Amino acid sequence: MTDLHVVVGATGGTGSALVRELLRRGHRVRAVSRRGGGPFPAEVETVAADATDTGAMVAACAGARAVHNCVNPPFDRWRELFPAAVRATIAGAAAAGAVLVFADDTWMYGRVDAPMTEATPVAPACDRGVLRAWLADTVLAAHDRGDVRAVIGRAGELYGPGVRSVFAGTLFGAAVARRPAVWPGDPDRPVTPTFVGDFARVLAVLAEQDGADLGRAWHVPHPAPTTGRAFAAEVARQAGAPPRLLPVSSRAARALGLVLPLAREGAQLVYQFEMPFVVDGTAFTARFGGPAPTPYAEGIARTLDRYRARAAAA
Repeated sequence: MTDLHVVVGATGGTGSALVRELLRRGHRVRAVSRRGGGPFPAEVETVAADATDTGAMVAACAGARAVHNCVNPPFDRWRELFPAAVRATIAGAAAAGAVLVFADDTWMYGRVDAPMTEATPVAPACDRGVLRAWLADTVLAAHDRGDVRAVIGRAGELYGPGVRSVFAGTLFGAAVARRPAVWPGDPDRPVTPTFVGDFARVLAVLAEQDGADLGRAWHVPHPAPTTGRAFAAEVARQAGAPPRLLPVSSRAARALGLVLPLAREGAQLVYQFEMPFVVDGTAFTARFGGPAPTPYAEGIARTLDRYRARAAAA
């Protein structure tokens, strides 16, 4: 069987981290993005294709052992683009006889007061969560029907080099620019930010599985919970920036959304940071083992390196 892994959405934060992880594990990689190319080693095959185009995905996934859906549309176009991208990558993986690995988040769980496990009920609290629940159901239903072999890797709020997330730029970019950091919600609640390299390792491991390990979601392992305040303080300390933190509540985010459409889109997601936001990945560790999750201090250092390099280039 071919050892080709196709990464769709390869130039995003998760996709580019996954390309590097797959290469490290000795796999052949085809990196697919809308424009093609990307900052990849010469041995990576790059393809330009629209992830929402079924025909393009069937062609881009030809010959694959695994297809990774790491697509991350602009936040204000989720409803428009995400469903089509999921349907098209299912079709591409099915045509190739490949395993489909879907990179997912936790917004379908809604309001929780305990660590989120794979058994946490799906009870979305906003329309973005409803969409995420529908996307995951679409992937798993295709597996259950026998259309494609599929599995889901599920992360918390991401940070890391190249990542776009709710708080990445408001912490790391602010620290490098020596501006006050912004934290959505309550900074004293427990949180487990997901380092993108840990997410990539989970996705790569899942792509190498078969049988009973497919057809379900697996959570990314994390270090012990921290708090938003402690996480932001470590970012500021490593950046040599003043430890200034500005919490933004759901109410404030909604008010800002009256004048800024993107803020309005994001305001509905602040609620999860106003309660414990802890992702439990112990099931993955028990089943697959592997190295310990990246410590927050190390992940922060690696992320700041990228932000410093970007600032220097600018």
